[in-house]
Amino acid sequence: MIGATVLALSASGCVTVHGEQALLPAASPAEAAKALEDFTDAYNKADKAYDPALDADQVTGPLGEINQAGLRSRQITNPGGNPNHTPLELTDAKFTIPRKAGWPRWFVADTDSNRDTDKGGPGDTRWLLVFLRGSAAEPWEVAYLSILSPDEVPAFRTEEGYAVPVAADGPELAVAPGRLGERYVSFLKDGQQGPFAPGTHTTGWRSERTKGAKRPGLATQYVDQAESRGDFAPLALATEDGGALVFFATRYFERQTAAPGYRPKVSAEVRALMTGEVKNTITKRWVSSQAALVKPAGTQADGVEILGRLQGVTAAEGS
Repeated sequence: MIGATVLALSASGCVTVHGEQALLPAASPAEAAKALEDFTDAYNKADKAYDPALDADQVTGPLGEINQAGLRSRQITNPGGNPNHTPLELTDAKFTIPRKAGWPRWFVADTDSNRDTDKGGPGDTRWLLVFLRGSAAEPWEVAYLSILSPDEVPAFRTEEGYAVPVAADGPELAVAPGRLGERYVSFLKDGQQGPFAPGTHTTGWRSERTKGAKRPGLATQYVDQAESRGDFAPLALATEDGGALVFFATRYFERQTAAPGYRPKVSAEVRALMTGEVKNTITKRWVSSQAALVKPAGTQADGVEILGRLQGVTAAEGS
């Protein structure tokens, strides 16, 4: 890691403060705006050409795996590029920038997009992009993307004008950010609700899986894994109510096995990412990223509300 060095003048002369120790803003507003512009430009070029190389330097972590796999797939299914490309526009950007010591550094861009079907109405959404940078020598890359309604975006706590990050092992929350992934995986496996509030991405997601587990002639199994290594690490910002908005990632395997004499159906997009041959089984590998509101420590029930989930197939294997 390369630490930044800040030079400050004082009455006694020049003082050096090392970035590994000093509490520094992750980015300036101008730098954050430029990072958003660079991401949008690269995303549009990649989407138009269906070429993952064109935005590979602008994405990382869970969004990076989802984005790059999707582009690789479409590059095969549509080698001429995207015939329905409409440039993505991200406007009305509000930057939430925390201060922290050392690397990595990160910030959140809360934006409006032209993907809405109901501007300003019930269908309006905000795109929250989490930009991550591992060192001063690296570019800003988007690790997480969450699409929320405007009223789901919380008010963030600030100190001296900057957002307050919450450590992965921070004790001030109902569930520490670093444990959210494993707790979520456990819930999806056994259904013990624990800290999770009922909703689309908790009880609803388990119910959907249960309904699809045993269809006539087809059995589906799921295996979930927590993921927090490298650019998949959870990132959290304190909210004014004493809780936090946490971005975290998981992986899961979806195994579909057909009855003798049948084969699972495989879409062209998944087939483009597949190795092996489907005889009666296909295993899809998914990456899933979640945005969660976590209440303060001491909350006895519904301490975690999963606001949004973005997922995508990143590989598949037939057998």
